[in-house]
Amino acid sequence: MLRLRIGRWLLVLLVAAVAGIAIFWLPRGPSVSSTGVRSTPSVIVAVRDLARLESVEYHVERVIDVRDRQSLLFGLVKTQDAILLVAVGTVTAGVDLSLLRDGDVTVDPARGTARITLPPAVVLSTRLDNERSWVYARTTDLLAKRHEDLESRARLEAERTLQQTAVEGGILERARVNAERTVAALVRSLGYADVTVVSRAEDPR
Repeated sequence: MLRLRIGRWLLVLLVAAVAGIAIFWLPRGPSVSSTGVRSTPSVIVAVRDLARLESVEYHVERVIDVRDRQSLLFGLVKTQDAILLVAVGTVTAGVDLSLLRDGDVTVDPARGTARITLPPAVVLSTRLDNERSWVYARTTDLLAKRHEDLESRARLEAERTLQQTAVEGGILERARVNAERTVAALVRSLGYADVTVVSRAEDPR
């Protein structure tokens, strides 16, 4: 009887071992996994955090003529120290969204409507391209005093006039239109179908 029981246990262990080996060596198909994602409603979160929205950039070239006129001998002799600078730079304009006021952003998620009032477009930066800007002429009359900082003064004047040229060329209006389109597209991508984006008039100075 004891031998019979031992034989049965040995048979069970042998079958389990064979089954384990078979399972280990069987070919396996590709693993299949699934990921569950819970959808959450899109919301406009702190548009103000987008900070400055650059919406247009102008490439401007201009010739800057700076002359330091001098007089000697009680005004009898007129001399000058002059420089002619070919200035190349970029002027960037857009909207500073940090200036959004309370109430400028109103949304109704249930109806899918949003209305945003943007601050007025402004020039955000004016950068003179020092590598592409160059001195076309530098002249100092015989009796004139040569000012070594004249080129630096010319470059400062270039930055000021580049911005003025861009403003006169309509950069602020173009920046306003582009900013309104960009913000409207962004808000529509969040699921709002009826979106109105306007800009405030320039603040009086």
